[in-house]
Amino acid sequence: MEQNIREEQFAKETLERYSGCDASEFRSNLILTNFPRYVEYFAKTRGVNMIEGSMFKVAHCPKEDVSILDFKIGSPAAALVVDLCSFLPVKASILLGMCGGLRRRYQVGDYFVPVASIRDEGTSDFYFPPEVPALANFLMQKAVTDVLEKQKTTYHIGITYTTNMRFWEFNEDFKTRLKMSRAQAIEMECATLFIASYKRKFTLGALLLVSDLPLNNSGIKTKKSSEFVYEQHMPDHVEKGIAVLKYAREMQARNVKGAYHRNIGLLKPPERK
Repeated sequence: MEQNIREEQFAKETLERYSGCDASEFRSNLILTNFPRYVEYFAKTRGVNMIEGSMFKVAHCPKEDVSILDFKIGSPAAALVVDLCSFLPVKASILLGMCGGLRRRYQVGDYFVPVASIRDEGTSDFYFPPEVPALANFLMQKAVTDVLEKQKTTYHIGITYTTNMRFWEFNEDFKTRLKMSRAQAIEMECATLFIASYKRKFTLGALLLVSDLPLNNSGIKTKKSSEFVYEQHMPDHVEKGIAVLKYAREMQARNVKGAYHRNIGLLKPPERK
């Protein structure tokens, strides 16, 4: 039995087990998603292999210098993927996820850009005390909005509510609390991703797709409506994510404020003990 394994080695070996590929295969731009179909689309359109480990599905495109990883669903998985990938030489990362829109004017297929998230999932408490806000990385979210503006895309900006509760649509007490928060969207990972990436100095933003309108009885996501969202919006979502990563790297090259210094080569990350 090996003794005194270092954190970096442990993280990379865990990532390799969970992803089914060597850590060196990951590119410097990373898409995180909850949906294996996003990985399948990416692999098919780029002509690369999809790889499946014991937990994650991944694909790597050396030509575009982009990797994509499906980390499954929920805040524990979100915390794990940041902890593991923070040891890779990733320069920019973006979550391509889906959310429930909480405003009447929102429509399925709109994009939502979260600037912050309400920490009601619990996992983020292991990184920072409750008074620390869960904020998206500024450079990444600026890259997101710049790309959306250039492409003349309909989008909304605001705060998302992160919860681990499933079937909350039928819990009136929770719905009352949710409305009182004034959040504009609800999902299950953003708060954890933002807090963990802040702790790990991992440059991460998010571009969410409004997949349902859960405060309306007719707007709750069903098997049929979910399939419609995939068919109509998944390709555009992935392509926008790739465009955002490329633009973010251009911003980093110009030393636009917001990126961690480790991501633009100004200093090496400190050795973790």
